[in-house]
Amino acid sequence: MAVSFTQSPLYLFTSESVTEGHPDKLCDQVSDAILDAFLEQDPFARVAAEVCTTTGLVMIMGELRTTADYVDLSAVARETIKSAGYVDSLYGFDYQSCGVAVSVHEQSEDIASGVDVALEVRDGSSKSLEIKNELGAGDQGMMVGFACTETPELMPLPIALAHRITRRMAEVRKDGSIPYLRPDGKSQVTVEYSMGIPTRVHTVVMSSQHNPDISQEIIQRDLIETVANEVIPESLRDANTVYWVNPSGRFVTGGPVGDAGLTGRKILVDTYGGAARHGGGAFSGKDPTKVDRSAAYAARYVAKNLVAAGLADRLELQVSYAIGMAEPISVSVETFGTNKIPDELIVGFVDKYFDLRPGAIIDDLNLRRPIYKQTAAYGHFGREDLGLPWEITDKADSIRGEAF
Repeated sequence: MAVSFTQSPLYLFTSESVTEGHPDKLCDQVSDAILDAFLEQDPFARVAAEVCTTTGLVMIMGELRTTADYVDLSAVARETIKSAGYVDSLYGFDYQSCGVAVSVHEQSEDIASGVDVALEVRDGSSKSLEIKNELGAGDQGMMVGFACTETPELMPLPIALAHRITRRMAEVRKDGSIPYLRPDGKSQVTVEYSMGIPTRVHTVVMSSQHNPDISQEIIQRDLIETVANEVIPESLRDANTVYWVNPSGRFVTGGPVGDAGLTGRKILVDTYGGAARHGGGAFSGKDPTKVDRSAAYAARYVAKNLVAAGLADRLELQVSYAIGMAEPISVSVETFGTNKIPDELIVGFVDKYFDLRPGAIIDDLNLRRPIYKQTAAYGHFGREDLGLPWEITDKADSIRGEAF
């Protein structure tokens, strides 16, 4: 049995975020921009787009099955790189001069046939006559959803604050408030908990690529005053809060010049900052028939509705699949000692209110739309600014009314 989170008298937890100019995040955004471009023409497109980047080069790889007439992958990549801030050759990497290589082929027919028609339909064991919902899972795997009452968006406080800092870094770079910042950057926030309740920000780490002519003292002052203290509530800061700004001392060489980038390498940044377990699958570049993505979104939708309904203060849901099958292999709930009703009753509400078959997830959350590039930086969850369907708590009132 898991130890109750609320039993720890003093607990430190750290989460990180990265800006849209981080090389891995740049690749995630290009992958999802490609996905969106195909879904705009063909809502039923099958897309698995992987991107890597290094000095002067972007490579697009993957598999497709689509009726789309044409998508200029190079143009999509360049526009995404431009929007992330790589607009000047002085940065060592920019959208105009970088090379773009493309190596994309058709999706495997073996995978496609298993997704098109689930095993339950093929062998006659389907529990439903709604064949449209009997897509098979595109792969085996386990996906995790999480929600907690630490923030209004029902996300863990450390990752919520880390994302706010990196988004603020991008904002002050773009509006000229701190004009010497460049696109690459990171944040890391450590929160101190007492008996499961976040009480203060213990440490803040901020690293941002910058113009070489700016002193460390100025960077430190500006990032603390104009970034961190603008987004971290004063009630969570005190005289003992520690700030580390560009602790390496200098961050001029950044982006793909400083470090190679790859799609799918920031899976904890994308999800819950390590506060919940992770199934291992990345999101970006994958169409919604890939349960790595769609089932993780559905699991968040379930977890958020259950917490919003008051069934627990902290809830993690795991769902698992077998390739080619529609029905999940398993569904389990962990509430870390914060549950208001027995966990087995909570699982019953999952079964009653949520259909976790891949086709049903796609239909219920309306996932065959070009909505994905906007999720590829600053987190896929807790983004109430984007109106994402898996963040809606439309079932919470019904669940609460039945549970209590």
